[in-house]
Amino acid sequence: MPLLKYKYFLLYFIVPLMTFSQVKEVNPPSYIKTINFKSNTPETQLPILKLGSYLVLEFDALNGNEADYYYKIEHYNYDWTPSVLMKSEFMDGFDNQRIRNYENSFNTYQIYSHYQLTIPNEQTKRLKVSGNYLLSVFDSNDTVVFSRKFMIYEDQVAVGVSIKRARDIQFIEEKQRVEIIVTSNSMQLNNPAQTIKTVIIQNNNLNTAISNLKPQYTLGNQLMYKYDSETSFWGGNEYLFFENKDVRAANTGIRAIDLQELYHNYLFTNEERSSKPYTYNPDINGNYVITVLDGENPNIEADYVWIHFSLVPTEAFKNKNIHVFGNFNNYVIDESTRLIYDEDYDILRNSLLLKQGFYNYKYVIANNNGSLDEGAISGNFYQTENNYKVIVYYRDLGTRYDKIIGIGEGSSINISN
Repeated sequence: MPLLKYKYFLLYFIVPLMTFSQVKEVNPPSYIKTINFKSNTPETQLPILKLGSYLVLEFDALNGNEADYYYKIEHYNYDWTPSVLMKSEFMDGFDNQRIRNYENSFNTYQIYSHYQLTIPNEQTKRLKVSGNYLLSVFDSNDTVVFSRKFMIYEDQVAVGVSIKRARDIQFIEEKQRVEIIVTSNSMQLNNPAQTIKTVIIQNNNLNTAISNLKPQYTLGNQLMYKYDSETSFWGGNEYLFFENKDVRAANTGIRAIDLQELYHNYLFTNEERSSKPYTYNPDINGNYVITVLDGENPNIEADYVWIHFSLVPTEAFKNKNIHVFGNFNNYVIDESTRLIYDEDYDILRNSLLLKQGFYNYKYVIANNNGSLDEGAISGNFYQTENNYKVIVYYRDLGTRYDKIIGIGEGSSINISN
């Protein structure tokens, strides 16, 4: 084969693979903290918005530079590969605009700038279609600082969600199973085995989502999903939590306070819970809420505090990579979340810089193959209260993108056999 033709041959086959790979969120640098979404939902992460709703993205920059940041928005298919839609097809207006709304912190030890982006705005007037979206924030050098996923849905079908115990006797005490009924009253779902895709998300964590589920059978205008292992999740355990809205006084979960260059909060030392019976302890399923006692605007008046985590080691944890885990950093596992063994005190420790508020967290083991064992330290119990969201995607024959036609939500607090 001539060299020139060989090059075109490679481009023909390799470029599509590079272009249509599944997109991943870009994690922020250490000076970007507390990335929140706000809308007409109470969630601060993974917002799933109704078409026509507003969206607010907030974050803090701790470097004190009052730097300029810009945003871009892209549309994606159900499997997070790029859709073929042009920007004019999913957006009214323009992106790649500067985030103009920001305020500097007030009366805090840690200086920071709080940025806020609202959509729609004067430049980005509206997002016109439903589906998966990625919002990326860039600096003035056009370098991606971080990116976050969100979804927009149309309310065209009803999605019923019920949580059951596992049918497999081996996991009946540890797993939870999701059953789904999609009811279509106003639209005709053509060839649902091919055109419908369903995704289940536990506790807003996209990393553990079960995707590409197809209906088992059709009953009238209803699509039924009554799988066993295909829709089963580990039950986990209730999250641990602490609150430090008053940084100078004793708070829930905090045993000691110290003021150095910043405030330091030392949490009570935790123990493994996998060998202990399940105990109900209300949580917010890994989420967090920014709040401050002696201020009116937590966005700029809440301070940043060094939070010191500690865990009692056991022989089973020896030579394991143990991390602090929660929605406070979008469930990211990296070197900053890893616990280090302290020989002097025979304890595992980690310190994270977090904004004042109420936080859920737990400890997980990161395996060498990249997977996480969330139950090794906390345990897995079918009684655990977890939140489940079900997203239904539909691409009719001849259409060019996957739209979200309905969402459902359920809690395992009412789990049944």
